[in-house]
Amino acid sequence: MTDVDATQIDIKGIREGLLVTLGEGDWPQLEQALMGELQRRGDFLKGAKLIINVDAHELNVASMSRLRDQVTDSGQLLWGVLSSSAQTERSAQLMGLATRIHDGSREAEAEDAEEYYEEAALQDLGPDSGILVRRTLRSGASVHSPGHITIIGDVNPGAEVIAGGNVVVWGRLRGLVHAGANGDEGAIVCAMDLAPTQLRIAGHIAIPPSERGEISPEIARVQAGQVIAENWTLG
Repeated sequence: MTDVDATQIDIKGIREGLLVTLGEGDWPQLEQALMGELQRRGDFLKGAKLIINVDAHELNVASMSRLRDQVTDSGQLLWGVLSSSAQTERSAQLMGLATRIHDGSREAEAEDAEEYYEEAALQDLGPDSGILVRRTLRSGASVHSPGHITIIGDVNPGAEVIAGGNVVVWGRLRGLVHAGANGDEGAIVCAMDLAPTQLRIAGHIAIPPSERGEISPEIARVQAGQVIAENWTLG
């Protein structure tokens, strides 16, 4: 059991991946709390690129290597480490990790988006809960829900949508989408214009072809162990 509250671990989407900011506390406790939070979120963060802000904590190469290995074991990729400590920065660079991210204006943009989604109206979808987002998702935005996600707006390239249930986009879907993230192969993805950079349903991954025909509403689902897309008949 750790003395560090998991609520002090903030995770938000940015252009490079997911920025993880830790609260105050001793490094061993923060490290333990971080690993617990990554494991708790499970499939929702599976395969994500993490940039961890360790603030002023000093980590040598051995500590950095242990952190990277633990993140890998949790199913994520340690892409970068941010720190005000020169030693920590050198350790990260020696291991080939990034120590800088994009300019703050884009990060602030993503943060504003995250705050909006946290306040988005909740909609009762029968036995499952879900969220309704009435806004276009910009690059760097990340929306997660253990239930369904309905978006009235576009999902731009660089944005991601991860749901334990279905994903419905009343607009253009251009970012990354993962439905049935908890392993539900019966989940579906629907969009008025379905052209994501990557589409996942449960453990199945599909990358849409580069050449497309006439644009029309489509629905994607798993059939015979593969993700297929077909016309989505409305009404």
